[in-house]
Amino acid sequence: MPPRLNIWPACRALTVRSRPLLNQSSCIAAQTQARRTFADNTTNTTSSSRQPQRDAQFNPALVPGSKAPAQAQPTSSSSTSSENEQAIGQLQMLAYGLNPFDAAVEGHKYGLPELPIPSEMHMKHRYDPVVVQITKLLMWDGKLSKAQRDMALILNYLRTSPPPKVDPSRPLVPGAPPAHHLPLDPVQYLTVAIDSVAPLVRVRGYKGLAGGGASLDMPIPLAARQRRRQAFQWILDAVNKKKSKGSGRSMFPHRVAEEIVAVVEGRSGVWDRRQMVHKIATSARANLNHSRLKKR
Repeated sequence: MPPRLNIWPACRALTVRSRPLLNQSSCIAAQTQARRTFADNTTNTTSSSRQPQRDAQFNPALVPGSKAPAQAQPTSSSSTSSENEQAIGQLQMLAYGLNPFDAAVEGHKYGLPELPIPSEMHMKHRYDPVVVQITKLLMWDGKLSKAQRDMALILNYLRTSPPPKVDPSRPLVPGAPPAHHLPLDPVQYLTVAIDSVAPLVRVRGYKGLAGGGASLDMPIPLAARQRRRQAFQWILDAVNKKKSKGSGRSMFPHRVAEEIVAVVEGRSGVWDRRQMVHKIATSARANLNHSRLKKR
């Protein structure tokens, strides 16, 4: 029996495609562009992108009987803005107290530094020399930060303390401000207290010069840093002999500050040590012209 004629087996070998097959990457890109989010621009970008091309192709100068549009004249907005910025800069320099028309200041916001540069503008010399020296004397075991904290507490105590009552029998160093002005400047308060009890000389003994193995005392003048170091060592000795009024890290700087106030008021025993050293040095002045000392 002959097979039945049917068109479907013949169509199985045919493949009908309405458009060319795209690769996988282009399909993913097309799907990504089809998805829209809230941040997408809703305007038609295709028509706007094609419009400049049409405008670029159309040239009215090529059309007979038409006139080309007049070109816009350049404006002077750039020069005006630069002049405004220059004027604003001059006003800012006047606000800083500088002369904007000075040749040394022109081109610099704060002007050129004066040469030679002063020593206090150096980073390591930005503090008062007396404060730096006393802070190093307060330091133990290389703990500089702790010594600086103690110095801050000492200066704060001097700043908040009432004006001292100076004893007329024990005057302060010449040139010191009035007593009621000292709490206004704690650094000057500290400097005046130390310089007032600082010894002018020290007594050195030369062994064997007096004969029979006895030492010969000789007064030797001291520099400013040596005088302050000796005076503050006496203050520390007086502080260590006193009993603490409590516990805590702030008790030691408070005792030092109280001793400094006592020095200014003339109640400290440091004055007696200074007077004793000056008395011995005055009696030892006769040894300056000793015959054995001249041979040395």
